[in-house]
Amino acid sequence: MDISIHSTFLPHQDAETSLAFYRDVLGFEVRKDVAYGAMRWITVGPVNQPGTSIVLAPAGVAPGVTDEERRTIAEMMAKGTYAMLLFATRDLDAVFDRLQAREADIVQEPTEQPYGVRDCAVRDPAGNMLRIQQLR
Repeated sequence: MDISIHSTFLPHQDAETSLAFYRDVLGFEVRKDVAYGAMRWITVGPVNQPGTSIVLAPAGVAPGVTDEERRTIAEMMAKGTYAMLLFATRDLDAVFDRLQAREADIVQEPTEQPYGVRDCAVRDPAGNMLRIQQLR
């Protein structure tokens, strides 16, 4: 079977703030920016990886989501427990220095994990947990 990950969705609470983080802090390119009323879906991705995208989407707007579920989503996003993505890099220290210099919400500095990887963790402006692993 030939299956790859093309896109994944991460929720945002503020489109401009999330866009600035992914574009200006992580250095991703903007591929699409689609508005529908007051909502925006912004597709970003690594510059040299056109086949992999992240869609920054309004939180809790799927059909059938109740007000109670929206409150739960907002609470989980605020704690950083709603969504998570793992990234990889050849130079974790350089990426971490860039994140720190741009005042990203650092959760964990680069650390050798007991499960065999060296990584760090940050939260994006919506509270999504991003772990960045050192490629070996």
